[in-house]
Amino acid sequence: MFIKINSYLFIDNLYKDIEKKIKKFKNLSIVYNYSNENNIKYQDIKTLNNYCKKNKIKFFIKNSLKLATQFKADGIYLTKDNKNFYKNLINKKLKIIGSAHNQREYFYKLNQGCNLILLSPIFYNKKYSKYKSLGVNKFNLITKNWKCEIGALGGILQNNFKMIYMTRSKSAGFIRFITES
Repeated sequence: MFIKINSYLFIDNLYKDIEKKIKKFKNLSIVYNYSNENNIKYQDIKTLNNYCKKNKIKFFIKNSLKLATQFKADGIYLTKDNKNFYKNLINKKLKIIGSAHNQREYFYKLNQGCNLILLSPIFYNKKYSKYKSLGVNKFNLITKNWKCEIGALGGILQNNFKMIYMTRSKSAGFIRFITES
């Protein structure tokens, strides 16, 4: 029996070809993933937010509580580099998701109040060498005693997506899964 996987798509803009591919997913959330803080495009955030509300898709904004409250997003995504504490600052309506690469970062994200922690990278991708990718066995060993919802992140493509079902993950985060299919 397959577990229902929640999917998180990390994009910075809504392209027409992506829009068609998004409609095929169930349980999809979109994370506005800007490349640097000086290059945030408010019109892109507004477009993504309106699209998500229209299609009943959850919308998250990376590392910015201010933008998340301004655009009434469903939550905030905290990267591994974000060291701000949100546990007591955020109203209970915002869901907090974060990413970690090891146990130490997991505990830090737990203290930040994350409801979901995405462990990265599960598979090889251009950002990390093949020696840093975890694979299914190492992923399961690291997350064995984790006490929160777990997700997989990094290198997830159509040819390896089914391997996520062999992990303890209830979620998967990706960029190239949709953009390169």
